[in-house]
Amino acid sequence: MDCVGKNILYYVTLTKLTLEQKIKTGIYFISIPSLLISLIPLIAVIGIHWLWSQKPLNILYATGRMLLQLTLVGFVLTFIFKTQNIFIIGIILLVMTTTASWIALRPVAHKRKETFFKAFISLLLVGLSFLAFIIFVVIRPKPWYLPTYLIPLAGMIFSNSMNTMSLSAERFMKEIENGTEYEHARKIAWRTGLIPLTNTFLAVGLVSLPGMMTGQILAGIDPLIAVRYQILVMAILYGAGGLSTALFLYLLNGYADKNKIA
Repeated sequence: MDCVGKNILYYVTLTKLTLEQKIKTGIYFISIPSLLISLIPLIAVIGIHWLWSQKPLNILYATGRMLLQLTLVGFVLTFIFKTQNIFIIGIILLVMTTTASWIALRPVAHKRKETFFKAFISLLLVGLSFLAFIIFVVIRPKPWYLPTYLIPLAGMIFSNSMNTMSLSAERFMKEIENGTEYEHARKIAWRTGLIPLTNTFLAVGLVSLPGMMTGQILAGIDPLIAVRYQILVMAILYGAGGLSTALFLYLLNGYADKNKIA
């Protein structure tokens, strides 16, 4: 296993340490009261939203879902990391792909039935291909199906591709409905989908530190190792997001012919 892989295993080992051991290794424990205090800025935004729009339910609902989903996923991942069952991991990857495909089409929900399978195939083929590339070529963990690698990496790949595809789908549908030719609509949608990824590339290290890199540094990983891993991740995310969106737009060729306004 290469240097990066060994450092990831070191990071995983740190998560199993006691509170005293974590403090000694540089990992600072976040207590429940401290976690609740961190929600104060969020509460402030909810308050402003309520005063200005009189409709705080959407943010409250989103906040509640965020807290519930992250809490549940913490318990689920703890179970998965202990079992290391390849069948369960496969089911989780399938659920992640299906959910990402469904959410990606939220801006064009009225066309979801016609385009869902295309989005699903695009995310599944490209996402799993890039995941396999990372696992078998770059990191090469043993065994290869370690959930501590597969699940976090798959989550980053699918969520990033989902966002890119979502932007492209929304723009593509608008262009087609306005009578734009397929090739031109595809070009506009392609450029639109890549804007956030390109902006991230331009800003990284100058405006912000990526979340994964920040998390590794806070966990005590050498910053130079964290940088290597972040470069790997960003290259994979750009490639997966771009190629899954390209395949999705390619598969929409027939849809464009049927739905273009003359």
